[in-house]
Amino acid sequence: MNLLLAVDVGNTNIVLGVYDVDQGAGAQILHSWRLATTRERTADEFGLATMDLLRHAKLEPDQIHSIAISNVVPTVHPVLEAWARRYFRTEPLWIEPGIKTGIKIMLDNPQELGADRIVDVVAGLEKYGAPLISVDFGTATTFDVVNHRREYLGGLILPGIKIAADALSTRASRLPRVEIARPERVIGRNTIQAMQSGLFYGYVGQVDGILERLLKELPDATIVATGGLAKAIASESKYIRHLEPDLTLDGLKLLWLKNRK
Repeated sequence: MNLLLAVDVGNTNIVLGVYDVDQGAGAQILHSWRLATTRERTADEFGLATMDLLRHAKLEPDQIHSIAISNVVPTVHPVLEAWARRYFRTEPLWIEPGIKTGIKIMLDNPQELGADRIVDVVAGLEKYGAPLISVDFGTATTFDVVNHRREYLGGLILPGIKIAADALSTRASRLPRVEIARPERVIGRNTIQAMQSGLFYGYVGQVDGILERLLKELPDATIVATGGLAKAIASESKYIRHLEPDLTLDGLKLLWLKNRK
């Protein structure tokens, strides 16, 4: 097997996935793991963690022949560069300006586009075609739009629901921190229920309001969602019908295949 280790570094979590890329674009994810994004973690600490995860899955490090990395935390870049060289003896493919994507970027400054957003779009287009709207529920929630000509038009970025919850409890002294969950009823009968309902249904309304406006511009676009809270939000959304938990990792696999030497 020719195994690829795909690594998506977000502000909150680092998600890793393994693919047998000998199977081409249709390769399914074999194993995946989620680690906390710790900016102080050294290359050796990250190496030991990944070695343990691989061996728990009955894989050896020398079975990993390639690495592809999407990273939105610049301070982690040199750590992962050293980690890839030291523990896997390979140079990783970084998702950054200049790589082949098969998509025309229509932004004023294409270099501003986050790596996680382009990999989501690449995977979404592979699965559903164009036009496409991808929604990623991460630390921030991002909307990315591609038209019929496979041109990346841009999108929207808004605070994630956990940021909203943290702000509510931090700025209002009498409000506690609450778990983000779908409440049993819309009308809360105590403070925690009221906060949960406001956060959850307020966010659903916000997401659907944005999607409604986007669909006026691209009425036949397919909407695909990914990220930690995608399933919960999609259960109440009027517009989200496609859930892809591994969308970002799948995009890393596809971009590695497009750019392999």
